[in-house]
Amino acid sequence: MTEFDLPPIHTTQRDDAVLKALAGFVAQEGMGPGEKLPTERILAERLRVSRSTVREALTRWEGLGLVERRQGSGTYLRAAVSTDMLHMPLTLAGGNDFVGLMRTLEVRRALEAEAAALCAERADEGDVAAIREKLDIMEAVFHARDGMSSEEDWEFHQAVYRAAGNPLFEQIISAMHEMFHRFWEHPLGVRDFGHASFPYHRTLYERIVARDPEGARVEALKLIATVEADLRRGAAKLADRK
Repeated sequence: MTEFDLPPIHTTQRDDAVLKALAGFVAQEGMGPGEKLPTERILAERLRVSRSTVREALTRWEGLGLVERRQGSGTYLRAAVSTDMLHMPLTLAGGNDFVGLMRTLEVRRALEAEAAALCAERADEGDVAAIREKLDIMEAVFHARDGMSSEEDWEFHQAVYRAAGNPLFEQIISAMHEMFHRFWEHPLGVRDFGHASFPYHRTLYERIVARDPEGARVEALKLIATVEADLRRGAAKLADRK
C-alpha cells in the first residue's frame, strides 16, 4: 500500500468530513471490494482526529454494508465507495409488536421478490455456487439444531442479494439487519417461527439455477407468506390470552 496524504479535518460536520476523506483515500489508493483498510490508529493520525471519530465513521459504513469488520483481522471493503456517495440513515422503531413486525415484513417482501428475480437473471456460476454453499450450510444447521438456523438463513439471503447485481440491495439489507433479525427471536411467542419457510429456500435456489426470474419471484413470495402466517398465528395466540 502506498503512502497517502489526507487533509486534516477542521469542520463542525466532522463525521461527514471523515467519511468523505476516507472515501477519497480509497479512491486515491484504487482500493476495491475485498481489500483491507489501514488501522484505525493510522487513519486517525492522518486525519488528525481521535480514533473514536474514525471508529464512528467506520461504524456508519458498516451499517450501510460498505465495510466488514473481522475480529482480529481488520476492516475490509465490501462495496465500491466514492467521494460523491450519499449516506441515507434509517430510523426504525423497536419493539416486537404485530404492527411493527408486519411493516418490516412488507419491506422485506418487496426486497426479497425483486432481488430473487434479478438474481435468477444475473447470477454467474460463482454466485450460484456461493448461494448453494450457503443453502447447504443452512439446511445442515436447521436439521442439527432443530430449526435454529437464523444466522445461516441470513447468510443465504445475503448471497442472493449480492448476486442480484445491484449493491444497493445488500447495503439496504445490511442497514436493516437488526430489524430483520427480530423475526428470528421468537416474535410474538412463536417458538417454531420460520420453520415453515425452510423448504422454500431450496425451491428458490432451484429457480435461480433454472434462470427463471418469475419462478424465483414466486418462491420468494411463498417464503415470505409463511413468515406472515407465523406472525398472524402468534398475534392470534396473544389475543386469545387477553
